[in-house]
Amino acid sequence: MSALAFLFDVDNTLLDNDAIKHDLSARIDATVHAGASTLYWQYYEVLRGELGHSDFLGTFQRCWEMDRRNPRWLPGAALLLDYPFAERVYAGVDELLAALGRHGTTAIVSDGDAVLQPRKITRSGLWDAVGGRVLIYQHKQQQLDDVASRVPADHYVFTDDKPALLAAIKRQWGDRVTTVFVRQGHYAAQARPDDVAAADLVIERIGDLLPGLENAGLVSA
Repeated sequence: MSALAFLFDVDNTLLDNDAIKHDLSARIDATVHAGASTLYWQYYEVLRGELGHSDFLGTFQRCWEMDRRNPRWLPGAALLLDYPFAERVYAGVDELLAALGRHGTTAIVSDGDAVLQPRKITRSGLWDAVGGRVLIYQHKQQQLDDVASRVPADHYVFTDDKPALLAAIKRQWGDRVTTVFVRQGHYAAQARPDDVAAADLVIERIGDLLPGLENAGLVSA
């Protein structure tokens, strides 16, 4: 068992997912037809409501079915499967994960599907950066016992861009976890002040994490 484990969300925490979604919208409009991305995101939200998690690839299936099986939707999945995710990893992430790996165990704990999310993590280089310690759930805050069994540690540092999720984790793990809210992405911008205040540590960007942990006395310089 490691004394310390550093658990990371992926989207808008280690990887600029908002930029990926912007690129995807532009590519859909160029591939299918002008304005097709609006339809895509409408069905994305419908499917997320049905499944309880994001399903980017399934949304292409839904759009194709609902748009009279328009063949222009068929290359859509390849836009994501072949996307250059490594270009959207935030600056300094590789160095950060390597540095924290010298202080404890690093792992990714992400919500998502079982096809695109692992591909995104693999093609971005993040899978290898955490030594293959990647866990994917539909609602990770409901799977903390499983997380602890797969990444055992005396204390956890959990970094995410959703402070409400971090608050839920803190209520369950208490002093067992240090929660870190990183102000990146649209969820962070929409965060409620009370949820932000509940985080143990608030940083402006992922590159600020190591100095923040040093200041908190969790790792040594």
